[in-house]
Amino acid sequence: MFTGLISDVGRLLGVETRGDLKRLKLASHYLAESLTLGASVAHNGVCMTLVDFGPREEGDGFASWHEVDAAAETLAVTTAGFWAAGDRINLERSLRVGDELGGHLVSGHVDGVARLVERRDFDGMAHFEIEAPRDLARFIAEKGSVALDGASLTVNKVSGHRFTILLIPHTLEVTAWSGRKVGDAINLEVDTMARYAARLVEAARELGA
Repeated sequence: MFTGLISDVGRLLGVETRGDLKRLKLASHYLAESLTLGASVAHNGVCMTLVDFGPREEGDGFASWHEVDAAAETLAVTTAGFWAAGDRINLERSLRVGDELGGHLVSGHVDGVARLVERRDFDGMAHFEIEAPRDLARFIAEKGSVALDGASLTVNKVSGHRFTILLIPHTLEVTAWSGRKVGDAINLEVDTMARYAARLVEAARELGA
């Protein structure tokens, strides 16, 4: 589980195709001695398992490198298949017992890919309008939470299949959202509570039919 609070922005160093999967190598500011093989780390909201890691000594400001595998299903339903060397990637390590839950509960299982359709910058902030896949739009509500590229964000307004979010200067500074532009594909995970609520309503209708 994750909280949607991005703890680092890594850089994709390379992508290696291995049959139906891709091996991704990234640099991060995490200390190598704090990483563990098999640990879960969210990459732009996609939960991935560390398969290798080590210290980085290139003098580029990053403390370590790590590798993860993106399987065929992940490549098909997330933006991972489009990532390329040089991309900035939102990273979050998995939630530990006792950690502060500052965002909302995020599973790291992306529900679908949304599209950024409008961006407006002002006073150091940025207003984004995003179009959600039709089958996921019903789970998005005003003042509710969504995870977008792994970041826990509050929905401002909803209109049809589109919704808006507002990012403050701090969020733009500590995530990869500062570089997002119109047309970009965005990993979307809807709030688990919204999904359960929608299912309860559906079940009530079915029982009443």
